[in-house]
Amino acid sequence: MKKIIHQLLPFIKKFKGHVFLNIFFNLLYALFSSLAFVSLIPMLDVLFGKTTIVKNEPVWTGKIGDVKDYALELLDYKVSGFLESGNAQMALVIVIAIVISTFLLKNLFGYFAMQHIMYLKNGVLTDLRKEMYEKIIQLPLSFYSKRQKGDVMARILGDINEMQNSFFIILELIVREPLTIIFSLALMFAISWELSLFVLCFIPLAGFMISRIGKSLKSNSLKAQQESGKLISIVEESLTGLKIVKSYNAEPIFKNKFKKSADSILRLSNKIGLKNNLAGPVSEVLGIATIAVLLWYGGKLVLVDKVIEGTTFIAFMGLAYAILTPAKAISKASYKVKNGMAAADRVFEILHEENQLPDIPNAKEINTFNDKIKVDNISFKYEEDLVLKNFSLEVPKGKTVALVGQSGSGKSTIANLVTRFYDVNEGGISIDGTNIKYVTKESLRSLMGLVTQDSILFNDTIRNNILIGKPDATDDEIIDALKIANAWEFVKNLKGQLDFNIGDSGTNISGGQKQRLSIARAVIKNPPIMILDEATSALDTESERLVQIALENMMKNRTSIVIAHRLSTIQNADEIVVMRKGEIVEQGTHTELLAKNGTYKKLVDMQSFD
Repeated sequence: MKKIIHQLLPFIKKFKGHVFLNIFFNLLYALFSSLAFVSLIPMLDVLFGKTTIVKNEPVWTGKIGDVKDYALELLDYKVSGFLESGNAQMALVIVIAIVISTFLLKNLFGYFAMQHIMYLKNGVLTDLRKEMYEKIIQLPLSFYSKRQKGDVMARILGDINEMQNSFFIILELIVREPLTIIFSLALMFAISWELSLFVLCFIPLAGFMISRIGKSLKSNSLKAQQESGKLISIVEESLTGLKIVKSYNAEPIFKNKFKKSADSILRLSNKIGLKNNLAGPVSEVLGIATIAVLLWYGGKLVLVDKVIEGTTFIAFMGLAYAILTPAKAISKASYKVKNGMAAADRVFEILHEENQLPDIPNAKEINTFNDKIKVDNISFKYEEDLVLKNFSLEVPKGKTVALVGQSGSGKSTIANLVTRFYDVNEGGISIDGTNIKYVTKESLRSLMGLVTQDSILFNDTIRNNILIGKPDATDDEIIDALKIANAWEFVKNLKGQLDFNIGDSGTNISGGQKQRLSIARAVIKNPPIMILDEATSALDTESERLVQIALENMMKNRTSIVIAHRLSTIQNADEIVVMRKGEIVEQGTHTELLAKNGTYKKLVDMQSFD
């Protein structure tokens, strides 16, 4: 608990004004909550004829300590005057006005306190969500290779909501309820220390029983939240691969996976709910037991021993209730806090995740590309086995270098390393003689345009998808980029043209059209280095021809690394590198490699680099 509050403190500090105001208004709320029941005593005294008759108007001595006695004597003096003059109804109006005013002020201060805790809670949770999203975007691709997307989504959505619904309730109770108990106890001891001790005997007992019930809540909550992440992953995967699911008649498989996960959440939720639901009844029973004891013992003091007035005893009972109500709220909150703590652990696990690819201190910014990209004797592995071994390559400025080979030969890994999505294990990659590890990732990637095999587009307009490449581009610049990418010919015929929404992952347009939009996005960025990762491998022949024209337009006067799947993409490259199992087996131009009659010639004969 302390650990989580400590982690939340940086977020809470921003809203410290609301914290102080919440404490201030809760202090007043707790005070008037206690006084509200005490204010019933004068009214009950008037009703039952127990008012102390004061004939002489009291005089205040000017001492702060005498305020209470002076106020009570003044009230008795005013009420006595009306009672003695036969105007009991007016006396009753005065004491009722005091009761109403006290309850009104109590609720007014409670409202102000809730307003400020609302601003605090919503502000902290919004900042948490923003920081978590920034962290998610910032973390390297290697982080997500070991996690389900659904689990990460569950943390930023479900777990933060769980913190709001459960853990943050403690912020509402941490001041108000304990202060209400303290003020009420102080007034109770002032009325009768014997009765007060009876009440205090039951509070530790209630706390002990409730803590015993709630011990396993946190572990069950954590399991439920992990299972919720799995459930979201199943939904996300099902929707992403819906065509495959349907074409293979695999609906029963995914229904079964979802059913198992949902049933698991149901079992865990029921376990949590059963224990949560015990909080109210347990505290209620203990409260009734306390009231029963009070009625028995208090009745004896009133009727037999006559050491306390019946009207005062009724007010005391109200104060006892004023203690039991916040105690019950705290006990219920303790269950919810267990859920919130499990959620908070999952949220802060992401926030504290260390970035394995940070910019080094004083990393250099590069804004130009003048000479060459050099890959110097690098080795790299994703897990245990090396994907690249002692790999070296030079890409001079203005040249096009193509990487070809069978699947798994390490071609796409080169693209991942040059863009520094991953770091090499051995060797180094440099641009114009500067190792990219000593360059800021932002400036490095600003020099590069990436077009991948999967045309990653977003559920937005064509304009906004292209603007990712250059946020301040004009419509004319966007249209020019679309023309270079051979895409304007279909965009101009769409309803709304640039304002046409392409749908989720571009479902409203064809594969070839998506790829040409991806190329337009890279063109408008106008980077000196272009990386094409099997940009035409997923296209039909006609789409490939249109995309190929777009790629040739884009690569003019640029340095290009082309990871190739089809012959048409690379036959005009300045240099072709043939790879096998992470090593270079052949290198040269298209004509030179054909003459060698080796691996490249076999790949050409197959007309596909599978």
